[in-house]
Amino acid sequence: MPGSRFAFLDGPTPLAMPHRGGAIEHLENTMPAFEACVKLGYRYLETDVRVTADGVLVVFHDPTLDRVTDRDGRVESLPWREVGAAQIGGREPILRLEDLLSAWPDVRFNLDIKAAGVLAPLVRTVRRMGVEDRICLASFSDARVAAARRLFGPDVCTSLGPRGVAALRLSSYSPRAAGLVQIQAGCAQVPLALGGRPLVDERFLAAAHARGLQVHVWTVDSEQEAAEMLDLGVDGVMTDRPAMLRDVLVARGEWTGV
Repeated sequence: MPGSRFAFLDGPTPLAMPHRGGAIEHLENTMPAFEACVKLGYRYLETDVRVTADGVLVVFHDPTLDRVTDRDGRVESLPWREVGAAQIGGREPILRLEDLLSAWPDVRFNLDIKAAGVLAPLVRTVRRMGVEDRICLASFSDARVAAARRLFGPDVCTSLGPRGVAALRLSSYSPRAAGLVQIQAGCAQVPLALGGRPLVDERFLAAAHARGLQVHVWTVDSEQEAAEMLDLGVDGVMTDRPAMLRDVLVARGEWTGV
């Protein structure tokens, strides 16, 4: 099975992952959101990681507090005592990553590294907690993905960075471009479309699978999109609507949660 050399990816596919805990159905990146997803039976969760000025890793998407909390300021410029006092949606505290990772020993986490400063404390936290097999590291920065691979070593799953995805797309049309794709990664995590054009098709999937890479698609928020991607044969789906995706997968006999 593509990607199965990594423990993170050895579960039955398609892998179903709520994006930020299901950002349409719940308050994003909050403990109640993640709890609701686990209660539905999800065993993979996607989230974001940032770091405070004093080195505390937090589960938070934006660089600033402004959009989703009752406070403002840049996360990386504020100490944990201030970030931790902010309330998402005016009612839920920002989570420390360590608290989320320790909440469910059988749940795996896809972690989007939002800043370079996350990496050093993340290595320390992951090694201290012994959760290397339960994480996959992703980023929109090729430099951060490369640094994560250097720091964590070959046993921790990572996804392709943007240039890796572009090389994979090119290789799906031109065999001469095959050498451009670095396959230290375990998966390609890609949007439904890029530049207004669908990205994932049979060519893309075949190119990824030929290199032992799983393909995970985000964010799939309608029943039609979910059915199209599942019919195509993607290995994983990220969604802001976890109840919807679970219902689709159950109806198809493809639900891999509990």
